[in-house]
Amino acid sequence: MPFLKSSVYTVGFWLMCLSSFLFFMSFNMLLPELPDFLTRLGGAEYKGFIIASFTLTAGLSRPFSGKLADTVGRIPVMVFGSLVCFICGFFYPWISTVGGFLLLRLLHGFSTGFKPTGTAAFIADIIPYQRRGEAMGLLGVAGSLGMAAGPALGPYITAATSLNTLFYCSSGLALLSLIVQGTMTETLPPAQRQRFSWRLLRLDWHEVLEPRVLGPAVVTLLCLFPFGAILTVIPDQSQTLGLSPAEKGLFFTCFTLSSLLVRLVAGRASDRYGRLLILRVSTVLLAASLLLLTLAHSKELFLAAALLFGIAAGLNSPTLYAWTIDLSHPERRGRAVATMYIALEAGIGLGALLAGWIFGNVAAHLPYVHALSTASALLALAYLLWGVKTPPAVEA
Repeated sequence: MPFLKSSVYTVGFWLMCLSSFLFFMSFNMLLPELPDFLTRLGGAEYKGFIIASFTLTAGLSRPFSGKLADTVGRIPVMVFGSLVCFICGFFYPWISTVGGFLLLRLLHGFSTGFKPTGTAAFIADIIPYQRRGEAMGLLGVAGSLGMAAGPALGPYITAATSLNTLFYCSSGLALLSLIVQGTMTETLPPAQRQRFSWRLLRLDWHEVLEPRVLGPAVVTLLCLFPFGAILTVIPDQSQTLGLSPAEKGLFFTCFTLSSLLVRLVAGRASDRYGRLLILRVSTVLLAASLLLLTLAHSKELFLAAALLFGIAAGLNSPTLYAWTIDLSHPERRGRAVATMYIALEAGIGLGALLAGWIFGNVAAHLPYVHALSTASALLALAYLLWGVKTPPAVEA
């Protein structure tokens, strides 16, 4: 593949991809097992909070991680995120109450509030404008591999050893991600760097959101709402359709692998044909996959929906990243990326909360969850067709 020989992709870029792979594998490998874990604690009715509590703190921390990425540096922000993930993995085995579990999920959310923000800003610093879509696609491949391997491996680790071993493995992967980051060189220009001080955690309103990236943020929120819903109900839907406990992560594996294959070409396609065209196509596919999931009464249709959902996500995600960076000024790049991630966490969190409430542990309610997600995707499509008004791209 031509990009493997390109001088654009330095050792630092590939190390960042490795770090992202390990990081996403770390916390995603827990997802298939957490609903049962929470049920055993007596909190079956709180399944929607497994994702929602995690994304709440991730979203709330984005303005801080964006500001710190633009002032202290990209790498310190990433290191903090991976460190949180490493520490939290060790505490799950000690949790014995529903309240303790939800508190730990809140704390765990700080990891994704920091690490991906620093990562995206780092990549934007080292990749030129005309290759951003391709680069974000490659970075997405690394993340997708982690997201695929994690849910597939998690149930097997639990079945072969114990749930506590799974938690410790998750923590160990976060530590490896942290070690890889220690080999990288900071990309924030020295003139912009400051020593960390607590005053940097004081935010003015204009430091919370970057208005130039409102368009990508709206689309991100509407397109990630279905993802939050799926994360919440798919383990139960898998059991309803007769998949074995070890196969609970199969939907996520199919979805992520198809997303991975598409990402190899999706970023370059958005560089060539434009961000909006690729996003319109991906949103049509997203709505179609959710409609198929609404009608899925067999394992075959269920997994077909997973594959189509993955194709949509593979087109959508790197294009949204690239579009966000296109519109951001270099000195406010961390804030722009954080704004997109706030929308991402809001979409996932709202999707998870509403899905848990509508589902209510009643299998007959599953089609209603997916119908609401389909409506969200159609709203995103309408916005992309008629509502997008954005400033011109910044090529610096």
